[in-house]
Amino acid sequence: MKREDTRLRRQLAARLRELAEDIVKFEASLLKPSLTLHQSHRRSARNLAHYMVLRRHDLRELQAQLAALGLSSLGRTESHVLSAILAVYGVVGALLGSESPPINLRGEPPIKMGEGSRLLDSNTQVLLGKTPAGRKVRIMVTMPTEAATDYKLVRDLVQSGMDCMRINCAHDDAKVWLGMIGNLERARKETGRPCRIEMDLAGPKLRTGPIEPGVAVIRCRPERDELGRVTRPARVWLTPVEKSEPAPGTAAAALRLPQRFLAQLHNGDSIDFRDARNSSRSLRVVKVMGENRWAELNHTAYFIPGLQLHAAKSTKAGRKKSTARIAPFPAAPQKLLLKPGEVLVLTRSGQPGRPAVRNRMGQARTPARIGISLPAFLKHAKRGDPVWFDDGKIGGAIRSVNRSSVRVEITQARPEGEILGEGKGINLPETRIDLPALTDEDLTNLKFAVEHADLVGYSFVRTKDDVKQLVEHLHELKGESLGIVLKIETREAFQNLPALLLAAMAMREVGVMIARGDLAVECGYQRLAEVQEEILWICEAAHVPVIWATQVLESLSKTGIPSRSEITDAAMGERAECVMLNKGPFVVQAVKALDDILQRMQDHQEKKRSMLRSLRIASSFVG
Repeated sequence: MKREDTRLRRQLAARLRELAEDIVKFEASLLKPSLTLHQSHRRSARNLAHYMVLRRHDLRELQAQLAALGLSSLGRTESHVLSAILAVYGVVGALLGSESPPINLRGEPPIKMGEGSRLLDSNTQVLLGKTPAGRKVRIMVTMPTEAATDYKLVRDLVQSGMDCMRINCAHDDAKVWLGMIGNLERARKETGRPCRIEMDLAGPKLRTGPIEPGVAVIRCRPERDELGRVTRPARVWLTPVEKSEPAPGTAAAALRLPQRFLAQLHNGDSIDFRDARNSSRSLRVVKVMGENRWAELNHTAYFIPGLQLHAAKSTKAGRKKSTARIAPFPAAPQKLLLKPGEVLVLTRSGQPGRPAVRNRMGQARTPARIGISLPAFLKHAKRGDPVWFDDGKIGGAIRSVNRSSVRVEITQARPEGEILGEGKGINLPETRIDLPALTDEDLTNLKFAVEHADLVGYSFVRTKDDVKQLVEHLHELKGESLGIVLKIETREAFQNLPALLLAAMAMREVGVMIARGDLAVECGYQRLAEVQEEILWICEAAHVPVIWATQVLESLSKTGIPSRSEITDAAMGERAECVMLNKGPFVVQAVKALDDILQRMQDHQEKKRSMLRSLRIASSFVG
C-alpha cells in the first residue's frame, strides 16, 4: 500500500469517527426529555436527530475521497444515518489492514442498514393504506363540487387509480362533503378498490376581499378565422324564467326568458334584437330541448337585463309576432388591473374593493383598492416587506402603513398589467403574522373530519406549538386514529420542519405535504427545487411519508393536453410516497396518465437511488 493511500485512509477513518461521535454527542440536545413521542416513532426521531447533526457538516470533500476508493459516499444515509457511517468506517478500517479505534456509541444505532426503508413503507401504509397493485406511490385527487352529485366521476377516479380522495374544507360545505363521501363509499364497494379520505383544514389564509360588482352584461361572440370569417357560431342557451335549467358547458351565454315566449320557438326560427350597443343582431333557434332552446349567433352581441327580443314566424293566419325581455342576471364580478409602478391599497374595512380610475392614456389617477381576509395583518406589516398575490403572479413591496390601510407598489407584473380578482391568495414571506393556525371554522370542520375522514391536512402550520394545539384538539375529540398531514407552505414551516415532525410524532399516523405553489412564492422560485429536495431528505430521515403536491399534470387535468415539462415533473413525484392531482375537466385522464408514469418510473428510480433495470436499448445495441 502506498504511503499516500495509507495517510488518506487514516484521514477518512478519523473523519468518519468524528462524525459518529458528533452525532452521539448532540443527539440528547435535539431530543428533549419533555418531547412526547409515539412508541412507533422513537427510533425514527433519533435517526432524524442524527441526520440533522450530519447535515451541519460539509461532506463534499469526504464524499469525493470515499468515492475515489470505490466506497459508499454517504449519499443514501437518510433512513439509517449512524449505521451507514459505521459500515463505511468498518470498510476503511479493513483497508488499513488493522482494526480502527472503536467508536463510543453508548448503545446500538437506532436503525439498522435497510431497516429505514421498511419503516417508511410501514408508516406509509398506516397513513395512506395498502400499497396499490403494480404501483408503490399513491395518487391523491382533489374533489370538485360536482363529485357530490356525479357518482360516475368518483367511480371513474377510483377505477383509474385514485388512492385517496382530498376534500378541501376551504370550499363547499358539510352537505356537499357528505355527498362526496357517500359517492366514494359506493364506488369502493362497486370497484373493490380501497380509497382513503383526506380533509384539508383551510387555516388562516390571507386572501383578497370582495370587489364591487361590475355592469350586468354578457358579451357573446362567435369564433372566427384569420380573415374574420365565422368558423363556429356562439351557442346561446335559452331557458324559462319559471323553471330555469343550468346551461351546459358549451354555452357561450345563458338567457332566461318567459316560458310562453320560448314555447312558440321552433328549429329555424329567428329572434331579432338590438343589443346594448344598439347594434342590430339576430339569433337562430337550432335545437329544441324540452322547454329549453339552443340558439346560435353569428355576430358579437352584448346582452343586458331587460333587453327586448322579437320573434316572428309565418303561420296560416299570417306572420305571428311575440316579444319578451331578458330576465335579470347578476353582474359579472370586477377584477383589478395592476401595472408595474402602480399602487394597490389594501384596506382593513370590509367594504368591497374597486378598480383604479384611469385617464384616457390608461394611467391610474386613483389607485385600486381591495380588502383582505385577515385585517390583523396590518398590525405586523412593515415598510419594504415584499407582498405576492395569486400564487406569485403579481409582486409588490409595502411603501406605507397606517391604521386603516397598506399601500403596496406593484413591482412585478407584465407591462400591460396583470388581473387580480377576489379570493386570491396573498403571501408575505418576510412578515410574521401571529395568528392561531386553527380558526373557529377549522375546529368545527375538525369534528367532521374525525367522524368521516382518515387523515386531516393541517394548513399554514408554522411552529411546533401549532402542531401541539392540533394534537390536543384531536385528543379532546377522541380522534387519535386520524392521520395528520403537515402542509409545508410557508418559509417558516420549512425552516421549522424537523421540530414540526418531532411534535407530530406524538401521533401514530404522520405525513407531510409539499405545497409547492405557496413554497415557491415564500422561498423564491429559484429555490423551490432545492427546498423540495431538502423536505424529501428530512422526511425520509424521519421515515415520514411525503405527498408531492401543486400543479402536477395541471395542463392535462385542465385542458386534456399535457406539457412536456409537467410530464417530467410528474415523474419526479415518484420519489415521494404520494402525488396529488388538482381538479379539472380531464382529471380522470390525468389519473390514468399519472398511474402509467409512476409505474414506469418505479423501475428506474427509488428515492435518490437509480435502479439498474435492464434496458431494451442496451440489448439491441450492436455497435
